[in-house]
Amino acid sequence: MHVTFYGAIREVTGSMHLLESGKDSILMDCGLFQGRRKESDAKNRIFPVDPSHVTNMILSHAHIDHSGRIPLLIKGGFNGRVFTTRTTADACSYLLRDSAHIQESDALYLNYKTVRGHLYNLANGKKNDLTNREQSEITKLLKHNGLRLNKEAISKLLTQYNLNSVEPLYTMTDAEAALSAFDGYPYNTPITVGKGMTLTFFEAGHILGSALCLLSFREKGRRFNVIFTGDIGRFGRPILRNPTLSFPENIGPIDLMIMESTYGARHHEPAEELKDRLAEVINATYNKGGVVVIPAFAFGRTQDVVYIIHELRNEGRIPKLPVFVDSPLAGNLTRVFAEHPEVYDKATHKTFLEKGLNPFEFKGLNYISTVAESMECMKTTTPHIIISSSGMCEAGRILHHLRYRVHNPNNTIVIVGYMAQHTLGRRIMEAGWEYKKQGRTGKAPIVKILGKEYPLKADVVKIGGFSAHADREEMYTFLRKSNLHIKNIAVVHGEEEQSLAFADFLKEKGFKAFVPKKGQTITID
Repeated sequence: MHVTFYGAIREVTGSMHLLESGKDSILMDCGLFQGRRKESDAKNRIFPVDPSHVTNMILSHAHIDHSGRIPLLIKGGFNGRVFTTRTTADACSYLLRDSAHIQESDALYLNYKTVRGHLYNLANGKKNDLTNREQSEITKLLKHNGLRLNKEAISKLLTQYNLNSVEPLYTMTDAEAALSAFDGYPYNTPITVGKGMTLTFFEAGHILGSALCLLSFREKGRRFNVIFTGDIGRFGRPILRNPTLSFPENIGPIDLMIMESTYGARHHEPAEELKDRLAEVINATYNKGGVVVIPAFAFGRTQDVVYIIHELRNEGRIPKLPVFVDSPLAGNLTRVFAEHPEVYDKATHKTFLEKGLNPFEFKGLNYISTVAESMECMKTTTPHIIISSSGMCEAGRILHHLRYRVHNPNNTIVIVGYMAQHTLGRRIMEAGWEYKKQGRTGKAPIVKILGKEYPLKADVVKIGGFSAHADREEMYTFLRKSNLHIKNIAVVHGEEEQSLAFADFLKEKGFKAFVPKKGQTITID
């Protein structure tokens, strides 16, 4: 048996690993690398394994850093099936289409800028050198009614002037083709995925549908077991059941566990305290007459935040101010939550379902779909809560809410999830912390949003209790309290310092652990 580690190695995004046994080559996750635009594009376009060589694929959960390159896999010649949980398959039907839309939109916008710049040069040089009429004429060429980009005109002009064009990483057609390869299965049910090879999904507790993936097979007369954790969730979080601790007794030893380490050297605030922290922030901001801005992933984090706000309102602990979820994708994915109550924990059933209540609906909660509605929300000056994607503030409507709100000290930006290095979310979080250490006096730090600089005067608060990733102690709890006998642990999906620290911690606790290098292959006999 050979395992090669291709993605999310000594970094967080782009999860991808390949298991080879006999004639089977099983890809575990096929995630998109997220970070700086140029670096991300280069990494995502170069596929590290021949897609036609892969026989089948396993998807641990729907987040784009685990699923986002599946369209490229199909496009490259993969002819197998994508095995995942039913809930993850449903979520991906929205997430992959949304990802394709973003790829197409980004490429079109970059091509628009190329053509516009060329036309400016042909006319009279730089934009500032042109008259309003000249600028208007160029806009008419490139946009429908001065608003929506004219794809056909832009493409024609790129060809006419022999300009370099940007191609999307993949298209909506590619995403549709990828979705046709998905097969969804329930938890705790062995599935045949290769010659003499079975796959069983167990609950990971990370997001709706997330799974611990157990591969069992025979090679050279003996049985092998490999567990790929994907991302491991926390214990005691709202909505979802805890990560599985009790596995079938007949599994036998685990030859290799491929385990995440996003927070391998960190400790979260206790999950049960996050309600108190969020209530404190909302009340403090409301008393200042400000707005609470929450960047949140459309799938998982948004629903967690809505759920907690619903509880706080019902308990009378926060004012019943308007709540806006400004993300069409989040609205669609919330429907996926509503369609799968079978995976909710007991507390959710007791608090909401048994009373005939929808956890994700209440008076004053508004799901925004259109751009016009979003713009109206941005103009609102009275206190309210806005939850918008993306979670790392790299794209989407959250950028517009931030540029409207960052300069006002009465507002609060609440960080409720992981912010990868080199993302706007990380810069806001770190700059906000430093400013707070200085007593929020003196010159405010500057952040660049959509090409413009803004003073970061809004308060920045991080609530770690919302994290969907287990921290070091919680991951150790999973290892210690489960009934698994684990021979070896490959530590992945963490920034290098987190992975190395977690591997050292595991060794101190008596586990055999290592941090692979990207592209490294290990053999287990």
